[in-house]
Amino acid sequence: MTAFTYAARSRDGKTQKGTLTAESRQAVIQTLQARGLTPDPASIKEKGKAGAPAVAKGNKRVKQQDLLLFTRQMATMVNAGLPLLQSLDILAEQADDANFAAVIRGIAQNVEGGETFSEALRKFPKAYPDLYVSMVRAGEAGGDLDGVLLQLADYLESTAELKRKIKSAMTYPTVAFGLILLMAAGLILFVVPRFAAIFTELGAELPAPTKFLILISNTAQSWRALVVVAAMIGTVMLVRAYGATETGRYNLDALKLRLPIFGRILRKVAVSRFTRTLSTLTRSGVAILQAMEIVERTAGNEVFAKAIREAGDSVRNGETLADPLARSGEFPPMVTRMIGVGEKTGALEVMLEKISDFYDSEVKAMVEGMTSLIEPLLIAFMGTIVGGIVIALFMPIMNLSSIVNQ
Repeated sequence: MTAFTYAARSRDGKTQKGTLTAESRQAVIQTLQARGLTPDPASIKEKGKAGAPAVAKGNKRVKQQDLLLFTRQMATMVNAGLPLLQSLDILAEQADDANFAAVIRGIAQNVEGGETFSEALRKFPKAYPDLYVSMVRAGEAGGDLDGVLLQLADYLESTAELKRKIKSAMTYPTVAFGLILLMAAGLILFVVPRFAAIFTELGAELPAPTKFLILISNTAQSWRALVVVAAMIGTVMLVRAYGATETGRYNLDALKLRLPIFGRILRKVAVSRFTRTLSTLTRSGVAILQAMEIVERTAGNEVFAKAIREAGDSVRNGETLADPLARSGEFPPMVTRMIGVGEKTGALEVMLEKISDFYDSEVKAMVEGMTSLIEPLLIAFMGTIVGGIVIALFMPIMNLSSIVNQ
């Protein structure tokens, strides 16, 4: 089988371009005519062996926004009755990202070669995660591919919105904190030395805050500063190396959950991600045990991943889902009780979605509250740092008369 590029005209006069896998150029023409297209024979050219170029070029990560747009548009076209291959050709042609366009063409080639949509997606794990492939497979088995794709689009949109709100809320304090550090560094490196030279000429005893500030300035301009920077870089590298191990990753994630304010936000985000992902998977028809395995891999925190893994083992042994989650101690009682009610009433998916919506709103409220609290704290911090430097510099000047008379 060989891949051919082609150009063809549809019934409404629009030109379509794409790639087909076939035995020969004549087979490509026959396939296009069967789809109701009028091919241009001169445009049909051999591209190479099926799948190889696209996989080699396109097996890379794609932006979540591109994946979301692809999913929603695919759902719309499948629902409208367009053939899967034609839909993929259209999406590949209009994709702005060349890498993503190569991914879509690779999927189309594999589907043209006889694979199912989910099997073709699985060959691009960096672009389509396990959750995506599993839901598409369930949609194909249940004959509701467009409905599952819509669920996937809603899921991707909700998770992207939550990430966007957290990032936007953290942008201001991060930038403000960086500016404060730059101001303090500028004063210590360029202003303090000038004052230190004046104080040295006066030869008087300086107040303790001024001595401490000059010591910091001298250290920052000497070789000792390099030692401090090297130690900081080394510490970061050691922490990253420790975090790459299984034990280190678990301990660091546990430490994150114990942080003041941020730990509570991370815990709520983890609970929301768990419930929304599990709800989306089970609603689309994925078996609960397989769904638990996928949720474990997408938990985003090793502490929660361990709790989910142990809960999955308990469910495999015949227990309900709520009991092992409650025993883990990582999930709030409200969550486990609502899950228990959902299991008893047969409305687990609905209950999980309600929990996720509640915790999403909790995270948004906490982030907004934290943002309003951080602003005055940053102002106070800036006043303390910059004001402390200025006061330490001017304390000797305020006593200038006594210094000169000594």
